Amino acid sequence: MPDDWKDKIRCSFCHKKSAEVKKMIAGPGVHICDQCIELCNDILAQERLATSTEPRLPMWESMTEEQILEHLPKIAAVQAQVDDNLRDWVAHLRTRDVSWERIGVSLGMTRQSAWERFRSET
Repeated sequence: MPDDWKDKIRCSFCHKKSAEVKKMIAGPGVHICDQCIELCNDILAQERLATSTEPRLPMWESMTEEQILEHLPKIAAVQAQVDDNLRDWVAHLRTRDVSWERIGVSLGMTRQSAWERFRSET
């Protein structure tokens, strides 16, 4: 992994850099930091204690338009990180001579679509 990976990998939830947190857990194209895991644990603990069975509203229902607009770049950055990760996985498969046909089938697209989306332009 390149030396600057800690600057490139960000938490998919809070968008903090890997270097800004104690631990970063990786999933398929996403990452979560120890601080967000702690927050998730707190939320789950509160839910276990709650006796209410009220339906949960989507997060944006309690946000102002400005808060939603401020959140959009974070969502876009996570999407870019996932896209980059997917591109890396496909590139690795190509180094193993896996066909565009098999990659396309795996991603639910045609061979041509996979090639157009992931071919190396170098």
